[in-house]
Amino acid sequence: MTTGTDALRAAIPTLREVGIPDAARDARLLLAYAMGIAPERLTLHLPEDITPEALARFHAAITARTARQPVSQITGQRLFWGRSFRVTPDVLDPRPETELLVQTALLAPFTSMLDLGTGSGCILLSCLADMPDAQGLGTDLSPAALAVAQSNAEALHITRATFAQSDWFQTIPGTYDLITSNPPYIAGDEMASLSPEVRHHEPYMALTPGGDGLDAYRAIARGAAAHLVPGGRLILEIGPNQSAAVTALLAAAHMPHAQTLTDLDGRDRVVLVTKPA
Repeated sequence: MTTGTDALRAAIPTLREVGIPDAARDARLLLAYAMGIAPERLTLHLPEDITPEALARFHAAITARTARQPVSQITGQRLFWGRSFRVTPDVLDPRPETELLVQTALLAPFTSMLDLGTGSGCILLSCLADMPDAQGLGTDLSPAALAVAQSNAEALHITRATFAQSDWFQTIPGTYDLITSNPPYIAGDEMASLSPEVRHHEPYMALTPGGDGLDAYRAIARGAAAHLVPGGRLILEIGPNQSAAVTALLAAAHMPHAQTLTDLDGRDRVVLVTKPA
């Protein structure tokens, strides 16, 4: 029989050989997934023999990881803002830096929220979970992404979220206290520099609009003021070098005085602007 320790000792060098940045961490996560236990309990079970079924799952997971498939797509789950979200190749992998957007949204109360390009629904559902009197609408151009978001809402028992297909504001009526978005913002000529996990396994249209990477911000800036109540907030995730450009687009759309917030690495990450009362 093979123990968990044996399986890890064999798998970690395999991942390192193909350049996986944190091979030990990924191997541990995949072993916990294969064994059907929480990652934080893995150490307790490492001395135990692994069942043949779990060992087969682990070998398949390591093979997928050597092909640079993201861990979250292999396991089907990703932790974000303290909750587990279902992840598929149809949605972006929720990233820790996006939690700054959620944190910013929750600094002030709101009762109605619109999340544009909702993907997995991680922003919308995290905000609604921590703001129990609020209702929210998540939109996306991708029906497959909307299905993932709906499944996450059901798994988290959040019935105050609804979802609709829309190209930014195209089919959106009404006004909201809060509008959020983590839109595609990678410039077309930057795509080749992305890691294989991102470039080959995440949805292209959720990563880049092509060109200079600003088309989504142009569309959002054009429509945001008409869909915000006076005093309502617009919160956008941005690329590290896009603050000046996005702030200028918002100012040109009569939404001046935007603030830029930095993430834990000190990089520009979120733009916040309030509609004049």
